[in-house]
Amino acid sequence: MKLLVLFSPLVVFLGVLIYGIVHSLLASTSVKSFVRRSFGSRTDLWYRLAFNILAIISLLPVLALPALLPDKTIYVITTPWIYLMLLGHVLAAGLLLVGLLQTGLWSFLGFRQFVNGGVRNETRMVVGGLYRFVRHPLYTAGLVFIWLAPVMTKNLFALNLGLSLYIVFGAYLEERRLEQEFGAAYSTYKKSTPMLVPFLGSRSGRDETLLE
Repeated sequence: MKLLVLFSPLVVFLGVLIYGIVHSLLASTSVKSFVRRSFGSRTDLWYRLAFNILAIISLLPVLALPALLPDKTIYVITTPWIYLMLLGHVLAAGLLLVGLLQTGLWSFLGFRQFVNGGVRNETRMVVGGLYRFVRHPLYTAGLVFIWLAPVMTKNLFALNLGLSLYIVFGAYLEERRLEQEFGAAYSTYKKSTPMLVPFLGSRSGRDETLLE
């Protein structure tokens, strides 16, 4: 049993790693182009929605690993501090919802592509609202949410660590795509706005546009 407890966090971390690799590949431009060449332009109609559904389904067993494998508690937050943690969860969830609404919830989920017959609207950058403080508010909110767990175990720590590394790596990959799409405008935005932690970089006035 002690040996299982020792290796459980490693199994959890590897589970996140495998999920991250598969998720990143499916989100890559090369895989999207391959699918489009193989099945035609109508893949634009359903790829985003199918990608999100697959991402959620494949994430469920990864999230279940910490509970299914032998584990050991690191710490437990007690009252009154636990209320601060729960408040942080509520605020993070609220920021996540606001960020989704600002970037276009239906496009993010893939439903708008169905409505538009797979044709996307002209994309524009969002530099207002939450995006005035960080370039990836959805990721920031996600990081805050997972690390404010009132009970931390070795398996949960491994899960959070893996997810955090994947989020940061995913942010860099996304920014490469955004720089290709928006060029100098996004490069200028990067220089004036921190990636994930607010107030670590200077902010300058910018016109608000929409990024979908």
